[in-house]
Amino acid sequence: MKRLLIAAALAGAVLAPLSAQAANDSVTFAQRLEPPGLDPRTGAAAAISLTTLYNVYEGLTRMDEKGMVHPGLAESWTISDDGLTYTFKLREGVKFHDGADFDSSDVKYTFEANAAEDSQNKRKDRFEVMESIETPDANTVVIKLKERRPALLEQLAESTAVIVDPATDATNATNPVGTGPYKFDSWTKGDSLKLTLADTYRDKDSIAIKNVTFRFIGDGSARLAALLAGDVDSADIPNELVGSDSLKADFNVLVGNTNGETILSTNNANEALSKLKVRQAIAHAINRQEIIDGAMFGYGTPIGSHFAPHHPDYIDLTGTYPYDPELSKKLLAEAGYPNGLELSLKLPPVDDYARQGGQIVAAQLEKAGFKINIENVDWPKWLDEVYKKKNYDLSIVSHVEPNDIGIYAREGYYFNYNNPKFNEIIAASESAASPTERTELLQAAQKILAEEAVNGYLFQLPRVIVVRKGLNGVWKDIPFFVTDVANMSWSN
Repeated sequence: MKRLLIAAALAGAVLAPLSAQAANDSVTFAQRLEPPGLDPRTGAAAAISLTTLYNVYEGLTRMDEKGMVHPGLAESWTISDDGLTYTFKLREGVKFHDGADFDSSDVKYTFEANAAEDSQNKRKDRFEVMESIETPDANTVVIKLKERRPALLEQLAESTAVIVDPATDATNATNPVGTGPYKFDSWTKGDSLKLTLADTYRDKDSIAIKNVTFRFIGDGSARLAALLAGDVDSADIPNELVGSDSLKADFNVLVGNTNGETILSTNNANEALSKLKVRQAIAHAINRQEIIDGAMFGYGTPIGSHFAPHHPDYIDLTGTYPYDPELSKKLLAEAGYPNGLELSLKLPPVDDYARQGGQIVAAQLEKAGFKINIENVDWPKWLDEVYKKKNYDLSIVSHVEPNDIGIYAREGYYFNYNNPKFNEIIAASESAASPTERTELLQAAQKILAEEAVNGYLFQLPRVIVVRKGLNGVWKDIPFFVTDVANMSWSN
């Protein structure tokens, strides 16, 4: 059926009107997943950041396509010699979409709420390290840290650190209010999210795109059809079709990097999976290149630990447990499972790396003596059963936050991994006194995860996006998940 839909999309391309660019002040994106909510501080889904970060919400800092830090709501800052005190000078004249003035009290409120006992912020630890937040005047914020955080400026540019209006905080999940260039217009569940240029935005006259639509189209062939019909201007489509002749006349294909480590998530609290030899058996059963070729059509870079290959501190650990299904069988027997081991594999609704990749991974594991029961689940069920309740054996997902190796040190995280030595290394890396020291610590952390086969490390998720010709400013690389619409424009 999928092939038939793709063929139909290609066949209909000749007669399809290219209508999406009819208005040079509008743009429509096809997004495979719909966000579960619109507050990027509390949700784990990348779809939230893709729609709202830098569009609706802003942080004190922001990052560009290459991961470089720039001023955001803070126009400048100074850092004390001991690295413990950050003083931010805020932009003046900034307003929230509801007309409220932005000032230092909003920063204090947001960061203290993020660190509160009942906070749902997924990076709560980043705010708990703040010993005090002082506001000597409306345009100055002084943050004193309990210990050094050399990566603080980068972290303040991410979705978990966007600044909110205290008056509207409680309803941000459904009616987001920020200081960004676009305000919330409407959300038709199951279909689309619409944003419009905010009258309150300080630099609104410099923005070319006035109207933004995110359409939620889960099926890859349907996203292709929407592109060819002129209904959307940018989308990711099945990798096997990015070289299609039907795209060459009217579209550009951008191939870049993400920070998405695609892993075979493993419940280390499971009785069998808590045994190192079982996890080693899984590691030896995985043929990464076969997964990349079969599920991603050659796009993707093999990884041997939870770290991005394009990061300067990366080390190649793909050879830690070479592909050897016979050795996997031997290890399983030594672990107490001479007749094999039955495990569940819960897959979220991502066609390529999760669903297609899951079929390949299951076949590889079964070749090595495992019995794999695949269960396809939707995102709400995945978030509830796997991420929250940890009711799973194996899963496949891409972890997309930049430099997120520290998640393995989080208490109660869904891998159920607990290694005090690893935790100490991560804590030391976060407060490292020099880049050299930080590199050594991060590389030590990578080696521990690889050697302990905490998860099955598959590949780095590529960025493959199709963009209508004439639309400028779409990022090729995305160091974190964001759609920076305000810097886009149409030419011709």
